Amino acid sequence: MSSTDGLHTLGRWTSDRALATPSRVAVDDRGVVLTYRELDDRATILAASLAAAGFGVGDRIATLTGNSADHVVLFFACAKAGIVLVPLSWRLSPRELAQQLTQADPALLLVEDEFGSLAAAALERLVQPVGLGSLGAHGVESGVISPVRQRGDVVIDRSVHDDDPLLIIFTSGTLEQAKGVILTHANCFWTNLSLSRIAEITSRDTVLAVMPQYHVGGWNIQPLLAWWIGATVVLERTFGPGRVLQLIEERRITTMMGVPANYLLLAQHPTFATTNLSSLAHAIVGGAPMPEPLLRVWHGRGVALTQGYGLTEASPNVLCLPDDEARLRVGSAGKPYPHVEVAVAEPATGEHLTGECTGELLVRGPGVFAGYFRAPDATKAAMRNGWLATGDLVSRDTEGYYRVIDRLKDIFITGGESVAPAEVEGVLFGHPAVADVSVVGVPDEQWGEVGVAWVVVRPGVATDEIDLLDYCRAALARFKVPKTICFVPSIPRSASTKAMRRVLLDQWNASMVSVGKGAP
Repeated sequence: MSSTDGLHTLGRWTSDRALATPSRVAVDDRGVVLTYRELDDRATILAASLAAAGFGVGDRIATLTGNSADHVVLFFACAKAGIVLVPLSWRLSPRELAQQLTQADPALLLVEDEFGSLAAAALERLVQPVGLGSLGAHGVESGVISPVRQRGDVVIDRSVHDDDPLLIIFTSGTLEQAKGVILTHANCFWTNLSLSRIAEITSRDTVLAVMPQYHVGGWNIQPLLAWWIGATVVLERTFGPGRVLQLIEERRITTMMGVPANYLLLAQHPTFATTNLSSLAHAIVGGAPMPEPLLRVWHGRGVALTQGYGLTEASPNVLCLPDDEARLRVGSAGKPYPHVEVAVAEPATGEHLTGECTGELLVRGPGVFAGYFRAPDATKAAMRNGWLATGDLVSRDTEGYYRVIDRLKDIFITGGESVAPAEVEGVLFGHPAVADVSVVGVPDEQWGEVGVAWVVVRPGVATDEIDLLDYCRAALARFKVPKTICFVPSIPRSASTKAMRRVLLDQWNASMVSVGKGAP
């Protein structure tokens, strides 16, 4: 065991801050605040209670809760005790939630009262019982419930090591059953160190956290870094554009993180033009490239934007494009974060490509996950000679900048030509009438596949199918232009706001059956 083992564990962070800045506000949860001393005291007491109740290093506690100070306390208590936190999405159906509980096999499920009926419906579907407790109003601290059964994989050693699991985050599962991504203490340490080198946060910052805490971004894109460095985190339970704009102005928010859909909804809100954004010096964009028109809107309000690319399996930070380059390289995901290595591989052969090229993005470094929980075959399939295969198609230019083209699984072939839905979506987003869009390749007798665009129209702006198709023809090769435009009130999106293309494809196939055209 290395003499430095244990130095990268996150349970130390609140202890260090409690000594350095005990009176500074760590968490503001809808007006209820915790100082760093209070956060560390509560986490330390809870960690001791969990240990006394029989929870061991490597044991798992699942949660079903909105963003809350109590959840933050539990996170750091688990970090101190060597317990693995498994935050589950309250947006899941009982069936999906039961699936993830079965996979994670936790010793205890802690539920916020608001989600009690959802939890009960999920628990009814389980074969193995799970201990149940309350999270919220300090419920978890008023009497920790013992595990419902003794676990055979619990480690008796109470010390916590760098490579011990800290989080299990479930992937969104838009194309297949979700998998539990194991992130260790070291993974989270290094990804936050990487983030600190690019998206600098100081102890005087006020961070607005709107990403849900069942998502890796709810922890590792700003909040954990803020608690490491001694900043204040304003927690918001869900994303509401009017509420977020109000918080930015009233709480003098200095930095935040969101996906392009968040920034689009903020820009579309009636109060956006009059909200005082002068405190918001910097914001992070993740999940997808920011469309150029939307980028101009935010730059016009004086907000600097760092764009990035990542995935849960990389903790998630991989590529970033600072604001001073975003204006010149619209659509680029930038270069690797410090402490992150990337490569581009030929999808068919796995051969690493050099120079300017297009292929699958591979990632290596201390932020890459420890594997999928109890899924060795899936872990083996994701790793290639020490590299994480992302499944994303990227291009690299002569200067070493990367552009994410699309998911390899989403690319469709029409008449022998490959089409990336994200490219077509990017063009349509530039039309003034398009508020949201998703493009999917659907079966076609003549061409094999053709593109269909599902479009949400911006209120008060007129358009029709002919207008949008003409707009695409002016910017895209003919084979990339969608065959059909479907106007819809909303795009189905996953808990992490990814367009659920599989749902749209299923809807299309069902509609073809209903009109007698058959399905593939």
